[in-house]
Amino acid sequence: MKYKRILLKLSGESLMGERQYGIDNNRVQQYAQDIKTVFDAGIEVAIVIGGGNIFRGLSAEKSGMERAQADYMGMLATVINCMAMQSALEDLGIETRLQSAIKMEQICEPYIRRRAMTHLHTGKIVIFGAGTGNPYFTTDTAASLRAIEIKADVVMKGTRVDGIYTADPEKDPSATRYDEISFQEVYDKGLNVMDMTAITLCKENKLPIVVFDMNKEGNFMKLAQGEHVGTIVK
Repeated sequence: MKYKRILLKLSGESLMGERQYGIDNNRVQQYAQDIKTVFDAGIEVAIVIGGGNIFRGLSAEKSGMERAQADYMGMLATVINCMAMQSALEDLGIETRLQSAIKMEQICEPYIRRRAMTHLHTGKIVIFGAGTGNPYFTTDTAASLRAIEIKADVVMKGTRVDGIYTADPEKDPSATRYDEISFQEVYDKGLNVMDMTAITLCKENKLPIVVFDMNKEGNFMKLAQGEHVGTIVK
C-alpha cells in the first residue's frame, strides 16, 4: 500500500446525496463501505467531516448573525455528521472513536492527540468532530491540523468532483483538470482547493493533498493503493 495512515476529509454537503439538506443515509453507508475496504487492507484511517449540509457559519454571518456564534453552531453540526458516520461504520463491525474539539462527554471523547494516536495504533477509526474548536477556522483547516498532529501521510479530500480544475467544471464546460499541481500554483492561480490556512499548513509541513470524487465507489481504495485518481497537490 502507498499510505499507512490517511486523513479523509469529507464535506457536509457530500453527505446530502440527492437531498437538498440533511443526511442521506444511503450515501453515508456507501462512504462507510468504501472506508471499510481501505481499513480492512490494514491502513489506518482518521476522518474529518464538515457541517454545511446542516448549518454554515459563513452563510449565517451574511444574514446578520455574529460570526463566532455562527461558527460554533457550525461546529455542532459537524458532530451530528460524525455521529452518523460513526453509526454506519460500527454497523459494518468497525470499532470507532469520535473525538470532539468541544467537550460533550455523553456522546464523544474530548480531542486528545496521544489518545487519538493510540486508537489508530490499536485498530480503530478515529473521527474528529467540531472542527478545531475555534471560530474563524474551517473544517478544511481542522483536517490539515489533525493530519499533521497524528502524522498522517496524506490528506484526501473526498468531494463531488473528480479533482481540481482550472475553473468550476459545473459552471464552465471548458474547464480542464489538473493531474498534479504544486502548492505555489494553488496560491498563484487562486484555486479553490481548501482555504488558504489549510493549504499553508500542508505546504509548511510537506503534507500532500489529494482531491478526488468520493461518490464513485472504489476511488478511495484506488488512491490508498497508489493509483492516480483525482488531483494531487504537493
